[in-house]
Parts: sequence; C-alpha cells; structure tokens
Amino acid sequence: MDSPAQLGRSASPATEWALDSTVTYLNHGSFGACLKSVLEVQRGWRDKLEAHPVQFLARDLEDLLDWSRSEIGGFTGSDADDLALMQNATAGINTVLRSLRFEKGDELVATDHAYNASLNALRYAAAQWSARVNLARIPFPIESPDQVFDAVMEAVTAKTKLVMLEHVTSPTALVLPLERLVPALTEKGIDVLVDGAHGPGMVQMKLRELAPAYYVGTTHKWICAPKGTAFLFVRRDRQALIKPLAISSGANDTRVDRSRFRLEFDWTGTNDPTGWLTIPAAIDALGEMLPGGWPTLISVNRQLAISARDMLAEALHTDVQAPNSMTGSMAALRLPGGPWPRAEAARRMAMIEAALRSRRFEVPLMAWPCPWLIDSGDLPPSTEFDLLVRISAQAYNCLGQYERLASILAGYAGVNRPAG
Repeated sequence: MDSPAQLGRSASPATEWALDSTVTYLNHGSFGACLKSVLEVQRGWRDKLEAHPVQFLARDLEDLLDWSRSEIGGFTGSDADDLALMQNATAGINTVLRSLRFEKGDELVATDHAYNASLNALRYAAAQWSARVNLARIPFPIESPDQVFDAVMEAVTAKTKLVMLEHVTSPTALVLPLERLVPALTEKGIDVLVDGAHGPGMVQMKLRELAPAYYVGTTHKWICAPKGTAFLFVRRDRQALIKPLAISSGANDTRVDRSRFRLEFDWTGTNDPTGWLTIPAAIDALGEMLPGGWPTLISVNRQLAISARDMLAEALHTDVQAPNSMTGSMAALRLPGGPWPRAEAARRMAMIEAALRSRRFEVPLMAWPCPWLIDSGDLPPSTEFDLLVRISAQAYNCLGQYERLASILAGYAGVNRPAG
C-alpha cells in the first residue's frame, strides 16, 4: 500500500478533516466527516444568508440551488433537473415510498441486508396499502455477485411492483451489482428504488445510464459535505408521481419556466440551505486531494479497505467474507467464536465496544444476521448471531490504524473463546 506522500497527498491528510486527533476513526461510513475547508465555505454562505435573509432566500437561492444540483449532476452522471436536494437518505427513501400508491396484494421486495430505517419505511408503505414485503436472502459470506442477482430475481413474482436495493449494504459492506439488476427488473416492468447512502464518492456513478426509477444518495458521507446534505434522483417519467414530504407553496405555483417537480421540491419551507451550497466545494476539494482526482481517490480508498480487511482476517483467523469485486471503501468481517444466541451476542458486542472506546477507537460492531428481522417475523426467535466488525477507509486513514485494531480485537478476552 503506497504511503500518502508517494501518492502525492499531504503527509498528514487527517489535518484536512475536523476529526478529534485523539480518536482512531475507522467509521467514516456511518456519518461521514466534513473537511475543514468545506466547513469554512459553509460559514461564508451562512454569513451571506444572515446578512440579508430576504435577498438570499427569496431572490438568490433558486439560482444557487440550480448551480449545486448541476455540480451534483456532473459528479453522478445525471441531469440536474432530475435531482431534488434532501436532508438525508432516510428522507429521500420516505419521499418516494410515501408518494407511491399500491394495490392490495401487491408485493415490494427488499434484501435481508437492507438498512433498518429504509426497511421500516418500506414496511410502513406496504401496510398503508395492504401490500406485503418479500425479502431476497443474500448469503454472507458471499462468493459472487451472481448470488445477489439470483436471490433478488427469485424473490420477484408477478405481483412485484417495486424493488428496493442498496448500492452498498450497510451491515455487510457489499457493493451490489446494480448494473445487472436494474435493467433486468426494469425489463419486467418493475421499478427500482436504490438506497445509495454509500454510493456517491465510494463508487463511480452514471445515473443517466443506470436509469433506476429512483436513487437516493448522500453527500455527507463519502463526498465529505456537511451533515444534512443528500439528494434524490427521480427518472423523468416518474417525476409526476413523487411529491415532497412537506407540501408547500410550489404546489400551486403558476410559473411555466420550471417543471412542477422543480417548483415543489426547491422550496418546502424555510430551512438552512447552506449545506447544499457547499457540495460543489466538497466535490472539488476531494477531487484535488490526489493527482488523479476522484478516480484515484476512490481506487486508493478501496485498496486500503481491501488491504486492511485481508490483514484483519489473517490476524483474527477468520475468513474474508466477500470477493474484491464486491468491495468498495468498507469491508465487514466476522469475529471468531460465534454464533451465539441473541442476548449473548449483544453482551459480547457491548464488552468489545467498551474496550474499543476505552482505547479511543471508533469502529462499528454489528450482529449478523440483522436482529430486527426477528422482530418482524422474518427470522425465528432461536436464530443465533455472529458479530461483524465493519471498517471504513478514507484518505485520513492508514494501514497502521487497522493493525492496531487487529491487536486489540485479537487480544481481547472473550472474542476467541467461549465465556465462562
């Protein structure tokens, strides 16, 4: 693994982020981390907003939002007029699901790797229309993207109206084969909603070519914009169906120079839009961090994640859970010793998390399979759980941090042997 200096990056790239230097931060995936320079840009926008709120919000903001969406469109390979700015991915998922109508007996498909909040929103929408949710069971460990494709297509029936897929799964960090799944499902007349919370900035994106019905992406994670910044892509032929969660003055605006989609989504009430206006600066800042720009940054982060994963697997005497072709800037590994009943898995997780916090390490542990699937009736109460550690790799990380993590995990009492 090349050093930051060899890659043309500053010798201490961590200083470009506002992270606590006393914490070893290996969890970029959960909430991202904003660049200091981008926070300064946001302060500048806030100064302009507060100096003349009426001028900024009532006269200037529309053009500014057009500019920000245009930059996001260029980065994600989409048209600016197909994008709506959101506060987070959950808001985007709910915007789509609360807008759609279904019939009694319709089926909605998700995967058993889905993010809990997104799955909750899907179940809520299904219940409103007496529809049902079917889960595609994706194996983990996994050997090939073919297993994902087969699992999803096998879950589809003649009653399926919508499939919700993750671009990158949250608990297991798998990059799903959307380039195969979206066209195959679209050909069957099934719309696809992509939960792309981890997509932008982790993987190269070409939304215009992929053409899902709906794609929700965040910019506060791997693009490193401020919290509260995300976007919703709606394919042009589906825009009339989708309404913002907050119906506002755009609903009866008589202007004809902008689409109804634009009029309704660009003003949903007074808020602080300055985070959205920093997205172009975040795209530029990270794009200038390495000589090769974004493609190099994405590749370097991915290679660091793979190197760290392989080193952790060897140190913990556990197996790599997914092929490199399904790995982005995150990776998940099973801790040895499991599986355990739910209560015992939760106890062990709490003990290990406490040990990591005491050593100032920030890295998430997760029970697998997802415990909430018991509560929804998708798994039997007798299900036993493994523990996963999920690492993230961003430009402020280095391999030595994961080596220290391996030492802690390998030496921690209870990880490698039964309790008692």
